[in-house]
Amino acid sequence: MSGSGSAANPYVVSSDVPCADVRDCLSAGPGIAFDTVTGQISARLSGQAGNNLVTRPDGLFVPTTAGTVSTGCGLTGSGAASSPVRANTGTWPYACSVDTEGTVIACGTDGRLRGEPRAVSSFLAFSEERTYPDVVMTTASVAVFDTYSVTVTNPSTCRPALVMTEQEVDVWMVLPAGAGGATGFDGDETFYIRNTGTSTMTSVHSQATKFLSRGMLAPGASVAVSFGAAAGRGSGGAYYYRCNFILRTFLLAL
Repeated sequence: MSGSGSAANPYVVSSDVPCADVRDCLSAGPGIAFDTVTGQISARLSGQAGNNLVTRPDGLFVPTTAGTVSTGCGLTGSGAASSPVRANTGTWPYACSVDTEGTVIACGTDGRLRGEPRAVSSFLAFSEERTYPDVVMTTASVAVFDTYSVTVTNPSTCRPALVMTEQEVDVWMVLPAGAGGATGFDGDETFYIRNTGTSTMTSVHSQATKFLSRGMLAPGASVAVSFGAAAGRGSGGAYYYRCNFILRTFLLAL
């Protein structure tokens, strides 16, 4: 205590408490470090794996790119600058370029990654037997006398389809002695026979087949596929009376 107690010199009480006298009153808790020897108070950083909090001269700092994530199937990396998250891809094993021949991966409206549409194929078989009233065969080259047609539809709503057909025509003839006749597809003669005997040949026929590419069909589109049965080069009263049509279609949307 100092001073005389007068207005000009009042009493002054002063107290000097050393830091060591108050250190016992301080304690550390979660996130706080306290050194009882030096009296320094600081932040306590967790040593657990994945913690990116650091101490900088101006305070505590969390790098914006340092947050880590847990990855599962198809992903690698932790999200740290040294380990970015990326797709767990394989090695392109083909001679062609992945840039030009690689397929597309897109994000669906449900947030899932989706690949390109699945390949779709279709196989259909059609057949019909038609009879005629003993039609005398023309002496000219084979010409179409009846046409068979069906409609096919691309089963894929995403991809164009390659249309291929296997078609068969089987024309039944009657050939009196010395008669001859030919049959075929459209204007293409595929079978000719002449009766060199002395009696009538009945139920003469030969089943011809063609396999053709019909080109590409747009996604979900339909097209009529048809072919004609032909007859000609008739002689000696040859005639036909029946035809069997068979059509098989192959549609490949790859």
